[in-house]
Amino acid sequence: MKMKKIVALFILPVLAFALSACTAPDDKGTNFGDPGQWDDIGTGKTMGTDIQIEDITDFYYTVENINYDAFYQRYRFYVEDGKYLFFHETRQRKDDYGPCTENDTTSVGTVELTEDQWSAFYELLKGGSVTARKESADSGGTGPWLYLYWKNDQSKYQQFAFSSYATEQKFEEFCEALAPVK
Repeated sequence: MKMKKIVALFILPVLAFALSACTAPDDKGTNFGDPGQWDDIGTGKTMGTDIQIEDITDFYYTVENINYDAFYQRYRFYVEDGKYLFFHETRQRKDDYGPCTENDTTSVGTVELTEDQWSAFYELLKGGSVTARKESADSGGTGPWLYLYWKNDQSKYQQFAFSSYATEQKFEEFCEALAPVK
């Protein structure tokens, strides 16, 4: 009996410590325990506060899966010659592995946006954060990779994160509605 108490006294603190090290995903789908995630505390910018609609020059959203049923999706919002534009490209390898190449393109196109559509795009970015870009040698992730280019980004503050996972989902739905079906 004494041995069980000793083992319990030893194992319980170890178990408690192990469980406290676990972190749950936040509403952005990221993990608070990711190394380097908070390196730029105090240096990030917020959409709608630090960055306004007229500051945006380019926004990229890219997601890729190289596993079975490989796919690649890119959305780009940008300003060119005073026009608001939306570019989309979808690549797919049904029943196959990736990475997808240009030969796998199933849908691609550019659409000129109205001011209302550009404003709707900006509303989805509002509240999101922009931090300094970080180079990473990590591999195997599917993304999404989000980059915002704006007038005062100093070629540094370009890595974007939506304010919530729900907002990111609304953004994807918005892009799907803009992309012409072919």
